[in-house]
This record gives sequence, C-alpha cells and structure tokens, in this order.
Amino acid sequence: MIELRSCNIEDIEKLLIRFGEKNFRAKQIFKWIHRGVENIDEMTDLSKKLRDMLKNEVYICNMEIVEKFHSKIDGTMKYLMKLNDGNIIECVLMKYSFGNTICISTQAGCSMGCTFCASTIGGKNRDLTPGEMLGQVLKVQRDSNLKVSNVVLMGTGEPLDNFENVIKFIKLVNHGEGLNIGMRHLTLSTCGLVPEIKRLADFNMQITLAISLHAPNDEVRRSIMPIAYKYSFDELLDACKYYINKTGRRITFEYSLISGVNDSDDNAKELSNKLKGILCHVNLIPVNKVEGKIYSKSNKERIEAFRKILNANGIETTIRRELGSDINAACGQLRRSYLTNKG
Repeated sequence: MIELRSCNIEDIEKLLIRFGEKNFRAKQIFKWIHRGVENIDEMTDLSKKLRDMLKNEVYICNMEIVEKFHSKIDGTMKYLMKLNDGNIIECVLMKYSFGNTICISTQAGCSMGCTFCASTIGGKNRDLTPGEMLGQVLKVQRDSNLKVSNVVLMGTGEPLDNFENVIKFIKLVNHGEGLNIGMRHLTLSTCGLVPEIKRLADFNMQITLAISLHAPNDEVRRSIMPIAYKYSFDELLDACKYYINKTGRRITFEYSLISGVNDSDDNAKELSNKLKGILCHVNLIPVNKVEGKIYSKSNKERIEAFRKILNANGIETTIRRELGSDINAACGQLRRSYLTNKG
C-alpha cells in the first residue's frame, strides 16, 4: 500500500488517474493530509466511493504518543512516539519569541557513533520515510494546538544518511498547499558527510545548514566523532565553502563543549584561525550528560572565555540556551531511557 503522507500532489494525481477521478481531487487530499488528518474518513469533502477506493490503496502513517513531558521551566515539550512497526523516535517542541520550533528525528537510531551523543547508542534501526518526518510535525501540532513555524532536522539520526527521504520531506513541508514553512525556517544538521553536503548544495535550497563540528582539528575530532576518520577537517571545510558559494547561505557550526577535551583557549584560537574568512556562525553548546559516558560539560566561565576568543577573532558566536533541562530534552536521552527500561 502507498503511504499517503509521503506523497506529493503529483504522486496523488497518478493514483487518481487509475481511479478515473479528476486531478483537482489530488490537491484536496494533499491539503487534508497537511491539516493533520489521521484517517481517510476525516476527508469530508470527498465522496464515500473515493474514500473507500483510497482505503484499499493507501494508508496514513500515524504514530502513537508513548510519553510526553512538558517543561515547567520554559514550556518545552518532549514527545516519545511509536511508529507503525514499533520503532521508537522522539521530537521536541521549543517555544521562542520568533515562533514555535520543532526538532524532529530522521532515523530510528543512528549509526554515526559520536561518543557524546545518546542517539547513537544501539546503532541505527532504519531510515524514516518523508511521511514519518512530516507526521512528527503534524502530530505535535494536533496534540499541542500550537502552530509550528520552524523545523530543525537535528533529532535522532543523520539526515544526510537518509538523503532522498529528507529532500522529499523538505519539499513537502515547504509546499504552498501544505504547511508552507519557508525554506529559511528549515535547518538541517549533519555530522559531516562531505559528498552529501556538496550534493545538497547543488539543490540550492535556501535552508540553513548546521555542521556538527565539535573540534578544531582532526586529532580532537577523531577522538569523539568516527566520521572524522572518513572525511578530514579540511575536506569538511572545503565542502562547507562549496555549499556557501552555491547557495549564498551562512553555515552554522555546532560546537559541543566537553570539559578537558575541546574547550581550551588554544582550541578556541585554532578554531578561529580555521574558520576565518568563512561565512559562518558558531553555536556553542554545553555538552549533555549521557548515562554511561564520562564526559562532563564545561563550566560557564570556560564557555564564556571560549566565546570571547572566537568573537575577538571576528567569528560570530553565541551560546545555545538550554531548553527542557528538567525533562531530558536533549537528543536521544528520552528514547534511550525508554528502551533501556523496557528492555
């Protein structure tokens, strides 16, 4: 059967041709899907005959909310969801002055092996479909009764390891007949798959690309990120420059500060030299505590000292505000806890 949430209007038109239905119905169905309907019978302006034909050919990949946590500190909402096949994913809704942002997962689990991340423990189970990515946005909007205005592909999984499905999701969530979320309100985060960064650049979509850098050189990066053995620091920066030249978009470099690993003044100075002249912004992140890992986050004084060095060298730098700290809102923590307790 066809998964309806993964379909664009053209996909639905092809289906309707087989049914002998008019093309304009495709736009109606597409709009219903993006309003968040969870069964075909909610599409009340379609005939019963058409709805019955659809039920025999398509399905809506609904997901069940297994657990939901609401931060008393800042209103952040963390969702643990079960997919049709029983896989568990998570997403987070964050409230900002500029609108509501959802951080979604692109895979069930992750195979990248970054040593400071809970998402990668246990590896990757499978890729998510475009409809399962879209479903996270629709489910959270329906449950919270809040409109999502920004989407961040920064939850469980490596988006560029699921390239085709992620590209289709971006086009679906951006579509004017659907949620119509602007490209500049979409952020994709990658640990640094160099060929795919260049491939993404060639699409010339005006999304924000965030690179999980977390180190100023190969030696430090390889100690915490296995992907650095495959693609060197210089190769990654070259791919970033290619992306900037193709799209004209500024890149965000994500840098999780780990006490005694990558947070020294020398690290900050080296990073400044490496990024000089690149159209970029650095986002410093106090590393999250992960059960079973020995890493601890840098203290506030060290984080501020690191930021000052970058700023003094002309690198625009901010410190990420910690949201949902009372509900395990960091990537992978809730899913890991659930799977461990269940197992």
